[in-house]
Amino acid sequence: MATSDAQVEQVRALVATIPVGRVATYGDIAEAAGLSTPRTVGWIMRTDSADLPWHRVIGAGGRPAAHMADRQLRLLAAEGVAIRDGRVDMRGARFPFPDTPNG
Repeated sequence: MATSDAQVEQVRALVATIPVGRVATYGDIAEAAGLSTPRTVGWIMRTDSADLPWHRVIGAGGRPAAHMADRQLRLLAAEGVAIRDGRVDMRGARFPFPDTPNG
């Protein structure tokens, strides 16, 4: 099933709400947007996130994507996100979206 423009805009809107010093996982965003898979969020972030706080979106294990790990961790650390052994401390940094089962 193709991703609709409305779904892309919803993901973009959710990413824009992640506050400074917090992160959300691809799965968190997918769930909040009602998408069936976090991979759709990954695709949207790869193709349409230049004007968003893309660095606040991270894998569930707290590790950034290898190709941008240094930059992403540096940006997050500058916002006060705790980083340990190349991972984000998800307990302290994870942002719960309102009106979702985890929020």
